Amino acid sequence: MARGNEQQTKVHYKGSADDYIIFVDSVQALEEWKKDSSVPLAQVVSGFKVFVTHKHGNQGVLDTASNQQLESEFGSSKEDDVVKAILQKGTVQESDNKERQGDTNITKGASVAH
Repeated sequence: MARGNEQQTKVHYKGSADDYIIFVDSVQALEEWKKDSSVPLAQVVSGFKVFVTHKHGNQGVLDTASNQQLESEFGSSKEDDVVKAILQKGTVQESDNKERQGDTNITKGASVAH
C-alpha cells in the first residue's frame, strides 16, 4: 500500500534577514480566513510553529525560529501575531509528497543473501 502521497501546503515569507515558513491545512481555509478574520486560526494553520530556513528560500532544513529572530523581523515574538503577519504577507506554495512504498518483509525473496 502506498503511503506519504499527501498534499502539503505552506506559506513562505521572505523577511529582511531570513525566510520563514508556516504550514496550513489548505488553500481554501487560508482564503476563507483572509476574507473573514473571525475564523479561528486553529482552523487554518497546521500548528502554531514558525520555521526558519536560514536563507534557503522555501526549501532546505526547517528549524524552529527563535524568539530573537521573530522579535527582530516582526517586532513581536507572540506566535499569534507572527502567524497572522506571515499569512497576510506570505506566498502560498502547494506540493505533493512523493509516494513511498515500504518493504513488508525483507527476509523473503532475493534481497537477502542466503
